[in-house]
Amino acid sequence: MTALVPAVVATDLDGTIVRSDGTISSRTRDALGLASGAGAAVVVVTGRPPRWMHDVAAQTGHHGLAVCANGALVYDLRTETIVEAHPLGVDVARALVESLRTAIPGLGFAVETVESEFGHEPAYRPRWSTDGALVADLETLLSRPLAKLLARHENLDSDELLAQARAVVDEATATMTHSSRDGLLEISAAGISKATTLAEVVARTGHDAADVIAFGDMPNDLPMLAWAGHSVAVANAHEEVLAVVDEVTSSNDDDGVAAVLERLYRPS
Repeated sequence: MTALVPAVVATDLDGTIVRSDGTISSRTRDALGLASGAGAAVVVVTGRPPRWMHDVAAQTGHHGLAVCANGALVYDLRTETIVEAHPLGVDVARALVESLRTAIPGLGFAVETVESEFGHEPAYRPRWSTDGALVADLETLLSRPLAKLLARHENLDSDELLAQARAVVDEATATMTHSSRDGLLEISAAGISKATTLAEVVARTGHDAADVIAFGDMPNDLPMLAWAGHSVAVANAHEEVLAVVDEVTSSNDDDGVAAVLERLYRPS
């Protein structure tokens, strides 16, 4: 680690500080508060859309910024508003759908709009509650800029799906990743990732990568973990993440992130 005590703490949510039961423990909340109280900027960096951030905002005291939708959106936790967007354009999204559906039969598509609204075509089978979602044809879904384009395949796991998609779509066209193991592909604008948007947020605080400790668990965290001065994976992380980080802590269910923050920020 370049800095003895990092000036910025960047952490993923689901699978990293969020436990398997969907909660953030009081120990972890206290540890984040410990880092903040020591002067560190705490930045949540997640694949979640802003509409899933209300509880996080409440639990973090409505303080600071969150990087959402894998870098496509910046969300102000104090005001609970979107303050910045890096959208995937309509024409690009339509071309991606055509290319991927031709190359990988059986895909169903969904969208996360820049306004944090969710919609999906009938062939897409969500894994979470979608009350209020727009169910429509692709022409309707792809009529405005997106935070993320989602593609699901019922017979491929996420690693297999991502590998097949990368054989069709190059990085100059879009950024593709995943954050689950259930056949879901997440697509953002070219050049946009957790790392790129986090770097912009950190630069505004007067810091750079060397001042950042980052925590994650899945492939969508890889760019952020590679960029940060010190990278930490929880023990339950994807094997690709475990292979490249500077440190492995205990699992999300065992408050692994809290253990590291306590070590770094608790007064001696």
